[in-house]
Amino acid sequence: MNFELSDDVKSMQSRVRQFIREEVIPMERDPRQTSHGPSEALRNELVARARHHGLLTPHASVGMGGMELSHVAKAVIFEEAGYSPLGPTAMNIHAPDEGNIHLLDIVASDAQKERWLRPLAAGQIRSCFAMTEPAPGAGSDPSMLQTTAVRDGDDYVINGHKWLITGAEGAGFAIIMARTEDGNATMFLTDTDRPGFIVERMMDAMDSCFTGGHGVVRFDNLRVPASDVLGEVGRGFRYAQVRLAPARLTHCMRWLGAAQRAHDEACRYARTRESFGKRLGDHQGVGFMLADNEMDMLTTRLTIYHCAWVLDSGGRGNVESSMAKVISSEGIWRVIDRCVQVLGGQGVSGESIVERIFKDARGFRIYDGPNEVHRMSLARKIMAREDEGAGRS
Repeated sequence: MNFELSDDVKSMQSRVRQFIREEVIPMERDPRQTSHGPSEALRNELVARARHHGLLTPHASVGMGGMELSHVAKAVIFEEAGYSPLGPTAMNIHAPDEGNIHLLDIVASDAQKERWLRPLAAGQIRSCFAMTEPAPGAGSDPSMLQTTAVRDGDDYVINGHKWLITGAEGAGFAIIMARTEDGNATMFLTDTDRPGFIVERMMDAMDSCFTGGHGVVRFDNLRVPASDVLGEVGRGFRYAQVRLAPARLTHCMRWLGAAQRAHDEACRYARTRESFGKRLGDHQGVGFMLADNEMDMLTTRLTIYHCAWVLDSGGRGNVESSMAKVISSEGIWRVIDRCVQVLGGQGVSGESIVERIFKDARGFRIYDGPNEVHRMSLARKIMAREDEGAGRS
């Protein structure tokens, strides 16, 4: 493994860093930032700025106007973008659109790419991914999928409930996971203005960094033409794996950028604030927290780079991305939590961006599968390996 960055990646890293600091961070207190994420007007302005600087949707394929970044290159660039809560939105690399762009590029037909992927990659529209359901439906266990899709002539009629659907409010289209009559899961593409696609309400959540927030969606006899099936009927769970491993890793990249921002804010405060006759950072208790932050971030960054290298080498990366997700989400949480402690009262108030990062980041240990589920999956793989005698002798 050689993580030496190419000159092109280093150049782009510098460009993104400058863009985030000069164009995006000054907009963090814009009144168009709502409790359910940036408003459409704010998002559109941010996207326009990224487009102007040639930094929009860099992960998309060249044919769709992107730079077709490798996973290692994404690790570098997405971390820089995550330095501001608005950075991923500006560069059109935020969830769920980033993962949907990757999925559509691999699975969608040419007609579907022109209809949905191209405007999505251009930042003209947003999307959502509708899989999670209220109990007793699918959550951490996708096999509990309750939403149904029944064939009726040239259409499928979809009925069901979804919730915690990120970006549902204002999305131009959705990817819906539903169970077809053969009992298997299938993915469907649909415009959200079709009759029967209903956003019932928005859910109040701790985070405020996702445009469109998190919504409750109902499908009431939603008709979707058979031509709008994404990929093949019955292969929805397999396509979900195509999306989940890379998208899980990009979450890690973006949140690492947020942790770096929190750490920088804490270091700045520890260097300038005095207490008991010396700077905060010169007190061992505070200095040790800053040192632990550096170690947690290095561990997280190396874990991300390793998984990205596996994906770039053609590996599936399922095991590596699960480990990266757990290591990253818990590591960056420790970093951000220490930063709140260093900042004291400022860390729990709107006086510092760290308070917002703290609220945004807590959900990361749940998003893309709770850490406990990833540990359970890893444990099963470990035991299966040992049962086969493939462990180390």
